Amino acid sequence: MLHDVTNAPRVQVIARRPVGVHARLGVAMLTLLALFALVLISPLHAQERPGSFADLAEEVSPAVVNITTSTTVSAELDRGVPRLPDGAPFQDFFNEFFNRDGQQQPRPRQSQSLGSGFVISDDGYIVTNNHVIEDADEIRVEFFSGLNLTAELIGTDPATDIALLKVEYDAPLPFVEFGDSEAARVGDWVLAVGNPLGQGFSVSAGIVSARGRALQGNYDDYIQTDAAINRGNSGGPLFNMDGAVIGVNTAILSPTGGSIGIGFAMSSNVATRVIDQLKEFGTTRRGWLGVRIQDVTEDVADALGLARASGAMVTEVMEGPARDAGMLTGDVITSFDGGSVTDTRDLVRRVADAGVGRAVEVVVYRDGQDEVVMVTLGLREEAGSAARPSAAPAPAAPAEVMGMEMAELTEAMREEMALPVGTMGLVVRGVEPGSDAEAKGIRPGDVITEAGQAPVTTIAEFSERVDEAREAGRRTLLLMVRRGDDPRFVALSLQE
Repeated sequence: MLHDVTNAPRVQVIARRPVGVHARLGVAMLTLLALFALVLISPLHAQERPGSFADLAEEVSPAVVNITTSTTVSAELDRGVPRLPDGAPFQDFFNEFFNRDGQQQPRPRQSQSLGSGFVISDDGYIVTNNHVIEDADEIRVEFFSGLNLTAELIGTDPATDIALLKVEYDAPLPFVEFGDSEAARVGDWVLAVGNPLGQGFSVSAGIVSARGRALQGNYDDYIQTDAAINRGNSGGPLFNMDGAVIGVNTAILSPTGGSIGIGFAMSSNVATRVIDQLKEFGTTRRGWLGVRIQDVTEDVADALGLARASGAMVTEVMEGPARDAGMLTGDVITSFDGGSVTDTRDLVRRVADAGVGRAVEVVVYRDGQDEVVMVTLGLREEAGSAARPSAAPAPAAPAEVMGMEMAELTEAMREEMALPVGTMGLVVRGVEPGSDAEAKGIRPGDVITEAGQAPVTTIAEFSERVDEAREAGRRTLLLMVRRGDDPRFVALSLQE
């Protein structure tokens, strides 16, 4: 039998030779080759596993601090004793009743809480969580060396739960620097340092479990880690293996209140922008577009004729930059400041970071084509919204269309529902169980102001929009639905 001249036959032949010097040399070479192959195919990261975190912990610990806050708590509120305003009738009798034993009224007490933080400059700027120092009357900072100083609050940002403090000292303080959280990869080693459960300085290690987590805020960008984080770790730093801070430890997910390996640290790339603004202005200064938006779902994209479900759809244009620039309800923002928009969360963060007073190019999809709108961004912190209460609509003669009982909006109904002057549309009086309208979240009391991106004020107009969409071969009809102060687009199936 003929064999190709390959490594396998050669090895087989050599192995069958009588054992001698050459045979032993051959075996030794094969062993070395096998070991070399194992090294090549072994995961590289296994070689990077640190033998110890001791050097890193020793390097960064001097810049990590314990934070103790004191807050005055009213004795009456603390004991459940009601308090009458000065000059109220029977005030003397009331005070005597609650002090009838001749004892002094209890004095207000001091409530204390513990947290962590870290120094970011040798002149004493310290980062922590807003919830660590919120409503505090006094903030004390204890260093790893035992040094204890009183801190001044520079500014806070509840939206990202970041706070900036400042201490004064006659010598440079040890500090750490921020790193690039975008460079952190899932599986990278990280080190959490802080004051868990008030036990003093503590170090825990783990890996980056996930990135880009959102918890509750519009500006969330959390790093998830399995490094042990407990109560008291709040505000402490999350380090990479270079000793740079890539996150501010903020929250844990736990049914017990203790660490179960799911902790969250606000990414350094978000925190640094907030800190720079707090240092310069004492507050944040985020860009503001002046629109309400929603994600573009597959059915909405189909109703609009969009090639893919991406971007942010404008559900309302408020008084402000977007309206001044000519943006319209129903526009889909597909690009902002030169970059494509993935979804609403992506747009909100990018607008916030774009800068106040900047003129930016916004591309919107409108009536089947792209249009460029130049918007000069406003200041988010100065933008107010007047909340309007919602109420159940007054009875009206309903007509059933697409699984919904609807009535034309009257002036009396508009006033009862506290809708803006001039609001026109159809009031949803009922939703058929099991219908697509019910599945898409439409509820009695909702107001439909548009159908097929055209205003509707009568049942007849709504029916016309339905017929037009079917004749155009659409599978869905796009509705603008307002609930209280919250407008949104809903795409309902036209399948009968």
